Amino acid sequence: MARPLARVLTLLELLQSGGIRTVPELADRLDVDERTVRRYAQQLIDLDVPVESVRGRYGGYRLAPGYRMPPLMLSDDEALAVLLGLVAGSRSGLTAATDTAYETATAKIRRVLPERLRRRLDAVLGSLAFADPPGRAAAAPEPAVLLPMADAVHHHRPVSIRYTAGDGRRSERTLHPYGVVAHSGRWYVTAADLSSGEDRTFRLDRITGVRTLPGSFEPPAGLDPARRVLTALATAPYRHEVTLRIQGTAEQLHTALPSGVAVVTELPAPEGAGPGAGAWCRVELRVESLDWLPAVLASMDRPFVIERPHELRVLVEAFAERLADSARRGPS
Repeated sequence: MARPLARVLTLLELLQSGGIRTVPELADRLDVDERTVRRYAQQLIDLDVPVESVRGRYGGYRLAPGYRMPPLMLSDDEALAVLLGLVAGSRSGLTAATDTAYETATAKIRRVLPERLRRRLDAVLGSLAFADPPGRAAAAPEPAVLLPMADAVHHHRPVSIRYTAGDGRRSERTLHPYGVVAHSGRWYVTAADLSSGEDRTFRLDRITGVRTLPGSFEPPAGLDPARRVLTALATAPYRHEVTLRIQGTAEQLHTALPSGVAVVTELPAPEGAGPGAGAWCRVELRVESLDWLPAVLASMDRPFVIERPHELRVLVEAFAERLADSARRGPS
């Protein structure tokens, strides 16, 4: 926002607080001279804001009695975009705003929104979870899907959806939605799928025609929607199933193998192992391609054992040979 425009809006906010504001006081608050204050007041008058000039020793400017700013006229899509932009900026560090600045900005926007829209956006903010580390943000999904889905999560209401699977198959399903989660550029809903009788995870960009159904449900106690989504992604069926044992703690291994890619389980220490033996973990992955794994394992620089598949062992040996050949080459 241009700085003069920001100061004009600040002047309006000061006048909205009520009473008469003297020109010297406004000049001090806006960090401008008195002549500039008068120019800003005239700009508000030109915008049909009823700014009144009060003469006399204690004169200055005030708003006409009874004047209120009209409600912020944002569509559902626009309001959702603004609030999700604030959330994404706060998480990703793209703005220098503090948590307090984020909260006050969100509160100001909510205060001027119509009650109906405010309730729906509160449902989104209350049901939203992030499975990404700070610095990553997912593009917002369609409001026609996100708004009713978040409202159903917030109020524990069943929904009916039309869903298109990755292979193009279409189906209609009834869900008990537990939570909405943003992860790696996509949005998901974790839910009980009454059509199959299983807990499932669905991508919001593949959902159309969300319809709230009568009734309510009780979500499981201690539910963690973000953890459910990460586990579902890590255990989804893929071309290759990989099992490894790697030395290190789960926290250390997740720096190279995120939760959405791998399921890491810490193993008990073997009998008789000394205090310096180090912890080991079992790592399970389901991947479409094995080609990227040898480089990741090498970058971790930790002892590991490949339990399956045999193809990965062959790829790691070939990768090690290429590194060794490159290391043996002398300068040209």
